[in-house]
Amino acid sequence: MAHSSNAGRRQLLQGLGAAALLPWVLPVHAEDYPTKPVELVVPASAGGGTDALARAFAEAAKKHFPQPLVVNDRPGASGVVGMSDVLNGKPDGYKVSVVIAELVILPHLGLSKFTYADFQPIARLNADPAAITVKSDAPWNTIEEFLAAAKAKPGEMKVGNSGNGSIWHLAAAGLEDKTGVKFNHVPYQGAAPGVVALLGGHIDAVAVSPGEVAVHVQAGKLKMLTVMADQRLKAFDKVPTLKERKIDLSIGTWRGLAVHKATPAEISTVLRTMARKGADEPLLREQLDKLNLGFAYLDADAFGQAMQRDHDYFKQLVQKLGIKV
Repeated sequence: MAHSSNAGRRQLLQGLGAAALLPWVLPVHAEDYPTKPVELVVPASAGGGTDALARAFAEAAKKHFPQPLVVNDRPGASGVVGMSDVLNGKPDGYKVSVVIAELVILPHLGLSKFTYADFQPIARLNADPAAITVKSDAPWNTIEEFLAAAKAKPGEMKVGNSGNGSIWHLAAAGLEDKTGVKFNHVPYQGAAPGVVALLGGHIDAVAVSPGEVAVHVQAGKLKMLTVMADQRLKAFDKVPTLKERKIDLSIGTWRGLAVHKATPAEISTVLRTMARKGADEPLLREQLDKLNLGFAYLDADAFGQAMQRDHDYFKQLVQKLGIKV
């Protein structure tokens, strides 16, 4: 990409995020909330995992909320467009953001003016580890063989991700950091095009979530070498974790709910109660299982702490590896 278009993109992203920091003074009757439908803003495309999660949650939360949750997809700029939309709106609880892991990455790359601290967490709903997946006829059957091949030819192993600065780019970079290998990172406009490129033999591997390759693994077209999780996954119990292989790395994406930090506490409490009850609905678990998305509920306080930890980790990783986009 040309330098000028990079600069233009950076200005656009910063502009989107800048207005998010303007203070709001809000006359709100919190005790009446909600009196109209609440918009659930998804910072991703329709049909993807984030959109599917939001729709499943909106359905599961129906009986625990007096108004409908209306899903509105606002994709673009690695999540900046959608998350900015909520921060630029009134902090009255009628715009709730689905927040994604890029929230704690983009600020360190200069791609967003806002950080996780500009949001008030409601709940985390989902978390999925990164996985290293290759074609089924690739010459490597273990992560050790894959890393040995990468080490033998520094910078030649093509690892696809879902865009520069995305969580999957940072996951592969984290693996480089822990093992001393050097990959050739190949960005795509999302995980799905990266998986298509792998199937077509254009790259050697992808660093995306298990759910994004599950169909092709089950069909025997791809094989998963490792998951970057603390424990093996139920749906892929034969795939070892990096930690089992003595590589201390656990990294992945997550999705949750948050509102503008200026939202009154009475409104946040209503939303937190709704989120907890919605998350307890068996319907939500069933839908996530079908989508190969991991259920990983955290309440508001624990979610806020997890975001802070990830923010600090990605800050040092970006600085250490000199990652630029």
